[in-house]
Amino acid sequence: MGGDFHTNYREENLISRLESSRQSAWTRQLMQLGDCVDELAQKLAMKLVNGNLIETKSQRDVEEQLAGCLGSLLNAEDFDIQYAIANFRNLVPQANRISLYVTAFIIERLIDHRSVVDIYGTDEEIYAVVNTEVTGMIR
Repeated sequence: MGGDFHTNYREENLISRLESSRQSAWTRQLMQLGDCVDELAQKLAMKLVNGNLIETKSQRDVEEQLAGCLGSLLNAEDFDIQYAIANFRNLVPQANRISLYVTAFIIERLIDHRSVVDIYGTDEEIYAVVNTEVTGMIR
């Protein structure tokens, strides 16, 4: 006869609080993102183009595409976000999910846009530029 299995209440409580804290931080970041979508898209496009990471015929088109990406992030389900960033999850340790989502968009989808000539730089370089701008506006 097997012994009784007792869960560790304190451990479960701590895990629950950590998960709740993580979820509230994510919700807060999304709310901040909603307030600065256009400004962030403009700054990202400028940094990427001026940093020679993206060669484009129209910086305005890149801004619009990035604003659309950020807007879709605001309305995306958690599964869709996780699916979009799956290939880039191990790019850097403790990565920002917003930065990963935008980086994935740039590398996988923006490259096919009609006004984008080419995308230069490594995934890490693109992530670094994106993350600098994102963390500068969203804390």
